[in-house]
Amino acid sequence: MAWHTWWLYAVTVFFVSATPGPNMLHVMARSVELGLARSFAAMAGCFVAVFGLLTASALGLSALLLAIPGVFTVLRYAGAAYLVYLGYRSWTADDAAIDIGEGEVERGLSTWRVFRTAFVIGISNPKALLFAAAFLPQFIDATQPKLPQFGVMVLTFSVIEISWYFVYALGGRGIAGFLTRPGLKKAFNRVTGSIFVAFGLALVGSRA
Repeated sequence: MAWHTWWLYAVTVFFVSATPGPNMLHVMARSVELGLARSFAAMAGCFVAVFGLLTASALGLSALLLAIPGVFTVLRYAGAAYLVYLGYRSWTADDAAIDIGEGEVERGLSTWRVFRTAFVIGISNPKALLFAAAFLPQFIDATQPKLPQFGVMVLTFSVIEISWYFVYALGGRGIAGFLTRPGLKKAFNRVTGSIFVAFGLALVGSRA
C-alpha cells in the first residue's frame, strides 16, 4: 500500500470513527451507567464485532453479502429492530439519580451481558456494515498482494477505533456528575434512546 493511500485511509477512518454512531454512543452510555472500568466490556464487544466485519471483508465475504441481497437485508432489519428496542429500553429506564462512584454499581448486569449487548450493536451497525462491505475495498491496490494491504488497514482501523472508544468513555464519565439529578438523567436517557431509534430507522433505509 502506497504511503499517500494509507494516509488518506487513516484520515478518513479517523473522522468515520469520530462520528457519534451506535457504537460510540453505547460505550459512552455504559461509562455513565456502570463506570469507566466496566465500560471496557462494552468497548470489547463493539470492537470484536467491528473487527469481525473487517476481517470478513478481507476474506471476501463482503462480496457474498453484496451478491446475495437477502443476507444484507436480514442483517439490516435485525439490527434496526434491536436498536429500536434499545431506544425503547432507554426511554423507559429508571430515572433515579446516577451514583457516580466507581465499582460499587452493578445494575444487575454481568460482564458477559455487557459484552454481548455491545457485540450485537456493533455487528448490526450500519456504518460498520457499509464500511466493511463497500468502503474498505476501495483502498486496495489490485496490482499488489491483497491480504497484506487488508492487514494494514484492519490494524489501522483498530487502533483509531479503540482510541475513540476511550475518548467517548472518558467523556461519558465527565458528564456523569451532571446526571446526579433524576430529571437530568431522565432527559439523558430519552435523548440517547431517541438517537438509538434514529439509528435503527437509518439502518432500515441504508443500502449497500
